Amino acid sequence: MTYQVYTRPAEHHFAVNPNETILEAALRQGLTLPYGCRGGSCGACVGKLAEGNIRYLTDPEKLKGLDRIDVKNGEILLCQAIPESDLIIDVHEPERIADIDIKKLPCRVVQLGKLADDVMLLGVKIPEKERFAFLAGQYVDFLLRDGQRRSFSLANPPQENGGMLEFHVRLIPNGIFTAHVFNQMKEKDILRIEGPFGQFYLREQSERPILMLAGGTGFAPIKSVIEYSLKQNIQRPIHFYWGARAQKDLYLESLAESWVKNHSHIQYTPVLSEPLEEDHWQGRTGFVHEAILEDYADLSEYDVYACGPPIMVNSAKQTFIEKRGLDAEHFFADSFDFAPPKS
Repeated sequence: MTYQVYTRPAEHHFAVNPNETILEAALRQGLTLPYGCRGGSCGACVGKLAEGNIRYLTDPEKLKGLDRIDVKNGEILLCQAIPESDLIIDVHEPERIADIDIKKLPCRVVQLGKLADDVMLLGVKIPEKERFAFLAGQYVDFLLRDGQRRSFSLANPPQENGGMLEFHVRLIPNGIFTAHVFNQMKEKDILRIEGPFGQFYLREQSERPILMLAGGTGFAPIKSVIEYSLKQNIQRPIHFYWGARAQKDLYLESLAESWVKNHSHIQYTPVLSEPLEEDHWQGRTGFVHEAILEDYADLSEYDVYACGPPIMVNSAKQTFIEKRGLDAEHFFADSFDFAPPKS
């Protein structure tokens, strides 16, 4: 049976088909509800159920995202919730992403190159006749033959047709797709992608200064956003913090340093959690979000963009809001959670 969902305060409404999640239905009909991993892990797709009943697509015991929302107060995960009646949900709807069509497309591998021992640059091209529009910072899903998906952020800014789409793929232990990228994939191989997805993109209407923090390959979407901002000649101050274990994990540090050298409104601070003896490291150490806490006593006037491991993103959000006065609506994140495999 088809049910209707009504949102507050935006007062949108849309139909949800049988066995379709609220988020899937909204995206299908051109509405933008909050979301991140779409697998029930990150907790970004939160809404408060005001009226009606839902069930979850996945066993709630397996949904890590439920630990990150206020379930007792009626909050639900929109990416996993399937209506069992008409619903009213209270939800903050981000800006509508206009003129961005979600597409499934073939693509051809055109570049493979190691950025570090465990990070591969994967470059692909879509057919020349196709137009693939996206916002800097968004991600795509690689569609595997068994029906599973693997999500990776675009590391390049939007560009003209014919341009390469760039991804930074970290080798994951027992990761089927990442092992294939490192060990079997060759140039000219054909892959399939779907996207773009995600709400990690630069809020261009804002005039606030920007803090960015990345952990590991969280550098990829940060790179996309910063390079886009430079192409658009956006002069808002940007202070970028990159957290990694050792110096070798700062796999494109020369690029970050070039931003600082060539653009006076950009600062860059690397932070190592476990520097090696051979690094002879004289820079900052510890956790990257703690470096920001040391440097900034008040974040109430900032926009913060965070990308990387869930523990980094969640710790940054909690401490920045509780200890530094950050407005939660000005914290934008891309948490690199692993979506649960299909059974």
